[in-house]
Amino acid sequence: MATVAHMLDGGADGARARVLAPGEGIPYGAAPVLVADTTVYGATCVEEILLRWGPLPRPWLVWVADAPARPVQDARFLVRALEGRLAGVARVPYLPVLRAVKGPDEALKHKHVQVAAEKLRRTIEGK
Repeated sequence: MATVAHMLDGGADGARARVLAPGEGIPYGAAPVLVADTTVYGATCVEEILLRWGPLPRPWLVWVADAPARPVQDARFLVRALEGRLAGVARVPYLPVLRAVKGPDEALKHKHVQVAAEKLRRTIEGK
């Protein structure tokens, strides 16, 4: 989650994206983002959050690949069923380097992570 926040922030020191504390309100004008891995459990957690979402702006889902294979069928079908409640779904590919770094700052020094971060920002910003 912290790595995705850094990817979306684009080096703005938290001015563009940050992780909210539990119970913290969504700032006015912010585009909320949910982060989940590509497992059935991750998709089910997104479903549970959306059931309680209420009148807030529809969130983006950043779906982070947890393996170098496509998500299992049940996870894909559940996310597809939830798309109507989401502003969109942005996918982050499996990045093996994320398993070997100590934190988001170190991760963003790697070219593949930088490329994925740029693509993620473009997707969510609609560019």
